[in-house]
Amino acid sequence: MRTFLLFGLAGLLAQLVDGTLGMAFGVTATTALLAVGTAPAVASAAVHLAEVGTSLASGLSHWKFKNIDWRTVGILAAPGAIGAVLGAYVLTSLFTENAAVWSTTILLLLGLYVLIRFSFLGLGKLISGRRPRATFLAPLGLVAGFVDATGGGGWGPVATTTLLSSGRLEPRKVVGSVDTSEFIVALAAGIGFLVTLSQEESLDYTVVLGLMAGGIIAARRRPGWSGTCRRGCWARWPVG
Repeated sequence: MRTFLLFGLAGLLAQLVDGTLGMAFGVTATTALLAVGTAPAVASAAVHLAEVGTSLASGLSHWKFKNIDWRTVGILAAPGAIGAVLGAYVLTSLFTENAAVWSTTILLLLGLYVLIRFSFLGLGKLISGRRPRATFLAPLGLVAGFVDATGGGGWGPVATTTLLSSGRLEPRKVVGSVDTSEFIVALAAGIGFLVTLSQEESLDYTVVLGLMAGGIIAARRRPGWSGTCRRGCWARWPVG
């Protein structure tokens, strides 16, 4: 029960970060798991299985508040799932020492990227009537899915910031579409890890359920771009 409550709190805090920035549940939760000595592949597997629940709850909230562009979701999710499965295979194929170095490096780079992106760079100017093309979304999904699985996080930092920079979609729909498509990516990554993990690398499902429960509680109400505030709050979003 203690483990469940501790990781429930970790999931809650990670989802609050994700709800504020529109990303970083995986980065935050995986960093916490690695800090307590969890193997990188097991940490990424646990986080992605938890994200199946949190991204579903988040997607339902976005659907309720009409923050989703379904065309973007459809084009982004399939390549993202393929990239996630490939990433799961690559991470479980690495030796433990190499996997730890790879995952921590990816997490460090993602953290620096998010910090720089939201501190010094602004949003792209919205180009009305020109939504992102499939030739842009498909490679983006593939790369974001691969980084997400190998680093234990990265779907939001890569996909959300790139789409925001393009200016081809309203910011609230960028976050809603990326968060909704993450359900497919997390499910694919979770299945990929379950298939490729060795018997020695067993998952602690108490950790998974704790992260999921805490994340779902926080995802049910996403501040800043839901309800009546979903347009006005974007104007005050601190992105430079």
